This record gives sequence, structure tokens and C-alpha cells, in this order.
Amino acid sequence: MDAMWDFRGILTKEQRVHYDTYGYLVLTDLLSEEDMQAPRQAMQEKVSMIADELYSDKMITDKLEHLPFESRLTELFKGMTDQDFLKYGRSWRDRIPGYFHLMSNPKILDAVESLIGGEIFSNPVYNVRPKVPGVAAGAVPWHQDKSYWPDANANPVITVWISFVDATLENGCLHIKPGTHRNKLLKWHEESQTGTGYTALRDSQLGKAETIALPVKAGTAILFNDRLLHMSTPNLSDGIRWSVDLRYQPTDQDPMVNHGAGFLARSSMYPEKVATLEDWLNG
Repeated sequence: MDAMWDFRGILTKEQRVHYDTYGYLVLTDLLSEEDMQAPRQAMQEKVSMIADELYSDKMITDKLEHLPFESRLTELFKGMTDQDFLKYGRSWRDRIPGYFHLMSNPKILDAVESLIGGEIFSNPVYNVRPKVPGVAAGAVPWHQDKSYWPDANANPVITVWISFVDATLENGCLHIKPGTHRNKLLKWHEESQTGTGYTALRDSQLGKAETIALPVKAGTAILFNDRLLHMSTPNLSDGIRWSVDLRYQPTDQDPMVNHGAGFLARSSMYPEKVATLEDWLNG
């Protein structure tokens, strides 16, 4: 179920009720091509860094600089193993300016403010995810995000998942179980088949809630509660499913410093303390 985005930057009452009731909200076309330009450039910078390292290690003989954003990473790792790919991480948290511009985007912060108020902390757990065809790290098992910060008192953290290409059933879009955000944190285990270390739930823990697939266009944001059950399927297409998941919480909750350094993204009480790009790069 797609939600109608209000471009004044404020969620409607109906949207807030939907989020509270079902634990998620889809904001179609939240980001424009212009909004996505800087983070896409950051992703391309990262891919170039990886290509340079693969070339230096004699793993490749061509950096494939002529290939487009949607396919270059796939071609760089063609013929290699999952572990070759996982050397660079199942997701990325590099401090590249384009990512800060995404995390600070007013459209995203306006939506989050509608749910938690105007004192917003950008959580250190953000992930840039290239779901590469044929790589096991692309399929994410059923889990709750809170399993990654079980002892933190931040309750709840809002995940803002953004697709940078069209996310489809073929390339591994998100699947969710609406309403399961009312569950307590379930006992999870570490996935051990692929070497990714994802937290995972067993089928017997999933309950009877229906599963909904969420194929979305590039630029769409899916907001969801950190207890909502969700997963994503393998990428069976020829291209990369690029997405980013950002996380936000009120400033009076646990900053989770054991996960890294977050930053003050918005504040009407202390506007002079809102982080700048320089603050974040030096954080």
C-alpha cells in the first residue's frame, strides 16, 4: 500500500496512523533524481576504490570504468566467490560526503519529524547496500532491526530504507509482516550458512501475520519500526539492487556509541549544534 506524500514535508494524519498501526509507511517518489545524485556519486566513489584494490591485488586486469552504476560492481566480481565480495563488507558505512547529504536531506527529516518530533539524532547504524546478483550477502533473512542493538534504550529507532534503483520482485525487494512491530524483541540467532553474520529468526517464530512484498520505484522511502519483521530475497536479475538504510531517533535516547558516531541532524532547541559536513567527516 503506497502512501501519498505531502510535499510540504509533513506527513498527514492518515499516514501517521498507518505507520502506528502497521509499523511501516511507503513514501513513493520522496527523493528526486537531484536528491539521489550526491549519494549515487558516493557509491560510485566506493566502487572505484574497490576496483583500485582489486586491480592492485591482481584480482582483475580491467577496472571497467566505462560500465554504468547499475552493473559495474557485478562485473568486477564476476567469477569470484562470495568471500571475495564479503571482504569489502555486506554493507558500507564510509564517510563520503554524498552519504551525509542523504542523511541530512530535509525531505527525509521532515518525514521523520512527523513521527518523533523535531529533535532528531541520526543513528550511527546506516548501511549502503549493493545487492549483487548471485552473492549470498544479498539475501537478508527474516529479522528485527533491534536485534542489532538489543540493549540500547532507543525505542523505537526508525529505519528509512531508500531504493536507488527500482526494487522489484526479481532483484530482491523488501518483504514485511505488517503489525509485527508490536512484538517484543524475539530471540534471534546468527545466520551461519553464508558467512554474512546476519541476525535471523526461525520459521517457527514468524507467527501468522501476512507477508507483503514492497516493490518500489527508485527514490521511494520505506519507513519502519525497528521491531517490524522484514527480510529481502536474493537478486535474480542481471543488475545491482542499490539501497540505503538510514536510522533516526529522538535526541534523548541512547546514541549507541558502541556502533559508531551518529550526529545531530535537526534541532529547534539547539540549532547551532546541528552537525555540518565537516563535523561528520571528522567525527
